[in-house]
Amino acid sequence: MKNKRTTREPQYQICIDLIDKFGASGFGLMSNQVWQEDPKRLVFMLSRYKFVSKMLSGGKNVLEIGCADAFGTRIVLQEVDRLTAIDFDPVFVEDAISRKTLAWEFECLVHDILEKPVDGIFDAAYSLDVLEHIPKNREKAFISNIIHSLTDHGVLIIGTPSIQSQIYASVPSKEGHINCQDHASLKDLMSKFFHNVFVFSMNDEVVHTGFYPMAHYYFALCCSKKNPA
Repeated sequence: MKNKRTTREPQYQICIDLIDKFGASGFGLMSNQVWQEDPKRLVFMLSRYKFVSKMLSGGKNVLEIGCADAFGTRIVLQEVDRLTAIDFDPVFVEDAISRKTLAWEFECLVHDILEKPVDGIFDAAYSLDVLEHIPKNREKAFISNIIHSLTDHGVLIIGTPSIQSQIYASVPSKEGHINCQDHASLKDLMSKFFHNVFVFSMNDEVVHTGFYPMAHYYFALCCSKKNPA
């Protein structure tokens, strides 16, 4: 029998024990690409999930729209009771499901939010890096279908790159980013659906209330939804 590896400091033996028990965790399809091409971007992405997790802490039933490989979803799952993640691409959903574990269980579904709302009622929802991919003439359908499944006092967080950041974006990013916003247009859009909209700036991994035109990324934190016209 092969001798078990042991660490020189016993408090780190758990690192070996977890590998032996569960195997090594892997990246998802998208997080693997980021790790291979520009590792610091993974920090930025996870920081966005960290912000969402703290804003939605204590949520009972939360919806993520556009989860891709759901690599960051576990961070939100740390703070909420139940989480459903959706994406319109079956390839990414299959990848996310293949890496789920019983200790970090959440529902992951193929669903196109532009086609119809998600079944169920949620007290919070969030969507990171999706709005910029939605055609301008369909952004209202996008938001409407999300909030259809929100409670009257439900919270929605939208995270999206700023229009000012796009001069620094890569060619593949620019191809998909067809609807980037500035802070005013983002607030105007979300104010059509919510009574209260709070826009935060983000640069790299830091969320702040600084000068909007210098922000690389925006969060719109929205609450108290309006009744449909």
